[in-house]
Amino acid sequence: MLMYCRQVLVTLILLLTCASVYADNEAAGQPAQTPPAADSLHQITQSLIKANYREKAEIAEQMAAVGSDRSLIILKTFLDGNLYYRKDDNTILIVVDEDNIRDAFTDQPVEGLGRRDKRKIGVNNSLRGTLRSLISQAQINSKNVQLRLEAATNLLKNSEDVDVAFVEAALSKEDNKEIKRILSLVKGLILLQSDSAEARMAALTSFEGSLYPEIRAALIQFMRGFSEQEKASRAGEYKLAQATLDDIESMLRLNGYAENLYFGLALGAVLLLAAIGLAITFGVMGVINMAHGEMIMLGAYTTYVVQQLMPDHIGLSLVVSVPAAFLVSGAVGVAIERGVIRHLYGRPLETLLATFGISLILQQAVRSIFSPLNRQVASPDWMSGTFMLNPALELTWNRLYIIIFSLLVLAVLALVLKRTLFGLQMRAVTMNRPMASSMGIRTGWVDALTFGLGSGIAGIAGVALSQLTNVGPNLGQAYIIDSFMVVVFGGVGNLWGTLVAAMSLGVANKIIEPMAGAVLAKILVLVFIILFIQKRPRGLFALKGRAADNS
Repeated sequence: MLMYCRQVLVTLILLLTCASVYADNEAAGQPAQTPPAADSLHQITQSLIKANYREKAEIAEQMAAVGSDRSLIILKTFLDGNLYYRKDDNTILIVVDEDNIRDAFTDQPVEGLGRRDKRKIGVNNSLRGTLRSLISQAQINSKNVQLRLEAATNLLKNSEDVDVAFVEAALSKEDNKEIKRILSLVKGLILLQSDSAEARMAALTSFEGSLYPEIRAALIQFMRGFSEQEKASRAGEYKLAQATLDDIESMLRLNGYAENLYFGLALGAVLLLAAIGLAITFGVMGVINMAHGEMIMLGAYTTYVVQQLMPDHIGLSLVVSVPAAFLVSGAVGVAIERGVIRHLYGRPLETLLATFGISLILQQAVRSIFSPLNRQVASPDWMSGTFMLNPALELTWNRLYIIIFSLLVLAVLALVLKRTLFGLQMRAVTMNRPMASSMGIRTGWVDALTFGLGSGIAGIAGVALSQLTNVGPNLGQAYIIDSFMVVVFGGVGNLWGTLVAAMSLGVANKIIEPMAGAVLAKILVLVFIILFIQKRPRGLFALKGRAADNS
C-alpha cells in the first residue's frame, strides 16, 4: 500500500512538472520543442514585407522549418523573384506575369491588380544562396531520385549554408551512388574549413577525381590561404591539395580536347551537307557554282517559313522543312541550270561570274521579301539543351542531331547514286560524257537534275544551320569558301573524300581556334590545303572522270 502511494505521488509530481514547463513556454509565446505550426506560415511569410535582407534569411529558415508543401512552393517562388504583396492589405501573391496572379496560400486567381497595386518582395544574391540551400535541404529526402540529385547539386553550390550533421544524416539514408558521391563532396567542402587537420585531410582525399567547378574553386582558395611558413608546417595538406588540383586540371584539359573534337565534328557535319552538293555538281558538270551558298540560305528561309505556318508544332515543322527545303532549293537549282548555266558549258570563267551574279540577285530578293534583318528559327524541345557526360563536359543536343542527320543524308545519297537509274546515268556522264550520250542518255537533263540534286542537298544544309544560328541573307556566304576547300581537299565528286575532308577541316578549325583565333585558324587551314594540293592535285580520293581528267 505504501509503495502504491509512492508511485501515485511520483506520477503527480511528473505531471505537475510537465504542466509547469508547458505553461512557462506558453507564457514566453513559444511552443515546447516543436517546429512552427503550418497555420503560422501565413504570419511568418507576411513578416518578409518589412524585413531587411538579413532578417529575410532568418524568416526563410522559419518558413522552411514549417515543413509543408506550401512553404516549399513559397520558397521556390521567392527564389524565382515572383513573390509579391498587395499594398492595401499585405496579401502575399505569386505573380508569374500580369495575367497570372494567384494568392500564395489559396492558389485562387487575383484579378484587377495594376502594376502600382502590388510590390515585389526583394531578393539579393546572398539570399538566393540561402534559399537554394533551404529548398535543397527540404528536397533531399524526396522519393524522386531526380529531385534528390538536383537538391544535392544545389547543396554543393551552397555548402557554406549547410550543417555537416544534416549531410551525414542524408548520406546514411541515400542509396543512389551519384547522389552519395555529391553529398560526400558537400561534406568534404564543409570539413575543409574545419580546425582539425585530420578532417581537412579526409576532405582533400574525398575530392580526388572530382570535376565539379566548386571543388576546383575550393582547392584554389584553400591553397591560397597558405603562408610560406604554413607550407612547411602543413606540408602534407598542401601537397595533397596540389596533387588533387593537378589531377583535376589534367582531366579538365582532356575534357577541353573532347569538347573541341565534338564541336569540330558538328562543324564538319555542316560542311559535309554544304559540300556534298557542290562536289556532285562540280564532278559531273565541271561548274564552279558561286550561288551554292544561296541554296543553303534558301533552305534556311524555307525552314523559317514552314515554322511560321506551323507555330504550334515546332518539332513537326522542322521535319516538314527537310523535304520542303530540298524541293525549293532543288527547283531553283534546276531553273538556274536550264536558264543560264547550260549556255555556258566549257567557259568556266563566265560560269563563275554568272553564278556570282545570280547569288547577288538571290540575296537581294530575300532582302526584299523578308527584310535584311536576321530571322530566328525556334528549336524543338528534343533538340534544345545539353546532355552531361561528366560535371565538366556538357554537350548540346542540336549538334549531336546534326552530326547524325548529315551522316544519314550521306548514306541516302550514296544509295541513290549506287542503286538507282538516275545514279547510274549520272556516274556514266561523269566517267565519259560522249559515250553516255551515244548510249542514249539525255546528258542535258542529267546535268539539270544533278544540279537540282546538289542544290537540294544544300537546302537541307540550310535546315541544319537554322538550328545553330540566325537565318539571314548572308548565311550561305559564310560557308561557300569552306565548301570549296572541302571539295578540293577530299577529291572532286567523291563522297567518301568529301566526308573525310569535311570532318578533318571541321576538327582542325576547332582545335586551332582556341590557340590562334578564328581568322588565323582559317588562314592556316587554307595554307595547308594549298600546300597539300601541290602534292596531290586531285585531292585525297581522286575520282576518274571528265572534270578530273581535265584538271
